[in-house]
Amino acid sequence: MASLPMQLLAPYLRLTRKPLTATAERAEARLARRKRAALPPRSLLRKFRVEQRSVAGFSCYSVLPRAEGSSVPGTAVQAVLYLHGGSYISPISAWHWRFIARLAAAGHRVEVPLYGLAPESSHRDASGLLAAVYRNLLEDFDSQDVAFMGDSAGGGLALAFAQQLAEYSLPLPRRLVLLSPWVDVAMENPELAAVEAVDPWLSRAGLRVAARAWASGDPLADPRVSPVNGTMSGLPPTDVFVGTHDLPYPDVLRLESRMRSAGIPVSLHIADGGVHVYPLLPVPEGRAARKKILELLRS
Repeated sequence: MASLPMQLLAPYLRLTRKPLTATAERAEARLARRKRAALPPRSLLRKFRVEQRSVAGFSCYSVLPRAEGSSVPGTAVQAVLYLHGGSYISPISAWHWRFIARLAAAGHRVEVPLYGLAPESSHRDASGLLAAVYRNLLEDFDSQDVAFMGDSAGGGLALAFAQQLAEYSLPLPRRLVLLSPWVDVAMENPELAAVEAVDPWLSRAGLRVAARAWASGDPLADPRVSPVNGTMSGLPPTDVFVGTHDLPYPDVLRLESRMRSAGIPVSLHIADGGVHVYPLLPVPEGRAARKKILELLRS
């Protein structure tokens, strides 16, 4: 059963977030709006060294502990390539920066590329950007010191990029950590209807508008936009966090099944009654997930 804070959060999300994807018309309006990314908060700038640069025409932030050599002793993952969610049409938010700060506080360097959003950009722009960012990261770290991580759309993008690494002659990272990943943007799984009814945040009607904009003319089943359809063999160990009241949940179960069939070590962390991207939220399930994620990066 979901914790009381999670249960109390659901009506608030249904009132404030669900309308944003409730209809295609509202999603089209969001597409047309000017997008302004949330800047790193002052608290993050005070605690960490934050460097901004341009990569392939897009902003990329590096968030590092201020003291050199301040990483946790024995930490397996030294660097995290983090991709924010937002249905591929919304920019990075304050909630993302708070989560990124927790990763940096644990001694990890966090690379945060602000990939282009639809409709101005598409998945074709993102893959080249991520390849450039990852190459830069590999100048300072071995691939086995790096994890890919992302939430929602960012989780789907992290998986899709991992599946494309061979095309760029790039090595696999040590681990994938995916938070409520959007792995099938077509959303035609018949099991989605029951979860959509209890999800207080997401609706397929609006998300399909965002999906078509991100695909930019390519089929929604294309593995580059729906990585559940991509090649699983050879992927690194993967941990997936999802809630049972989270629209991507049925497709995450499909992803787990496909990974297991391909022999990929995959662990599914399910929060009963958990909502979308619950590891980022101020609820007991979120705190437990954040603790577990840091343990995974140390292991």
